[in-house]
Amino acid sequence: MAGNPFPLNKGQLLEAYRKMKTIREFEERLHVDFGRGDIPGFVHLYAGEEASATGIMAHLGDGDRIASTHRGHGHCIAKGVDLVAMMKEIYGKKGGSCNGKGGSMHIADLSKGMMGANGILGAGAPLACGAALAAKLRKKGEVAITFVGDGASNQGTFLESLNLAAVWNLPTIFVVENNGYAESTSRDYGTAVDSYVDRAAGFGMPGVTVDGTDFFAVYEAAGEIIRRAREGGGPTLLECKMVRFHGHFEGDAQTYRGPGENEENRNNKDCLKKFSAEVAGSGVITLDELKAIDADVMRLIEHAVAEAKAAPFPTLADLTTDVYIKY
Repeated sequence: MAGNPFPLNKGQLLEAYRKMKTIREFEERLHVDFGRGDIPGFVHLYAGEEASATGIMAHLGDGDRIASTHRGHGHCIAKGVDLVAMMKEIYGKKGGSCNGKGGSMHIADLSKGMMGANGILGAGAPLACGAALAAKLRKKGEVAITFVGDGASNQGTFLESLNLAAVWNLPTIFVVENNGYAESTSRDYGTAVDSYVDRAAGFGMPGVTVDGTDFFAVYEAAGEIIRRAREGGGPTLLECKMVRFHGHFEGDAQTYRGPGENEENRNNKDCLKKFSAEVAGSGVITLDELKAIDADVMRLIEHAVAEAKAAPFPTLADLTTDVYIKY
């Protein structure tokens, strides 16, 4: 076998592939089930963006906090949230991560450091500042990461959070997942700067842009940024340029897309294809090993869907629970 040219050992490479494949198949199954009318509410899919969540979360532990977006399933899976609990939540069932009360856009699991997906654009940024301030006071080297899309990056809450994190020198990482569209508005049409790194410079913090379809580019950049934050170096903005395979939401006609754009993304900008070709081509991992993971992931998804469909709905008596917390 050839030497390992990657910054992860074989076991870590297989785990990274498993995470990305799990996110992909989770989302593709939701695409099918939502189309059948099985899932209530709105659903926004993360398929195509898996390298960002997986590459960043590989450096985090349960004590590190993340704040997600309306497109948060991938962040949840990469952070270690239970797949069955997630599926139950999306189906609106008891036993879901929020007892079936939040649905797709409000999955949370504080035990895993997942502060929640969020239907309000940019709303996770100030939450991450709060978590980062707490981490700074605890002095355990923990960090907080907020994910936003290119549309949310224009929100005042996001820009105010950049300033606050810089002023207080917080261990916060601001990840802009730039998939080219704010809902249906092209990034080039709706954002004045050519690169989100320019935004970071305006607040006196470093910024890095990477190819968000390249797992290893994300992994290496995130590793350095997170290490810097843990050591007291303060906040950083990380822009991941990527594509989403589906529309902004399930049911989106995508009339804003150019001819053949979706096919181009699937064929030439698929982070899973890139990862598979690179690790298999190196000889470190075989295609058979990847196929075995594929089969295992499909079994896991089928199990999660079966559990979600069989679970009961919340009852009327559940309506007033989970409103207040006791300290």
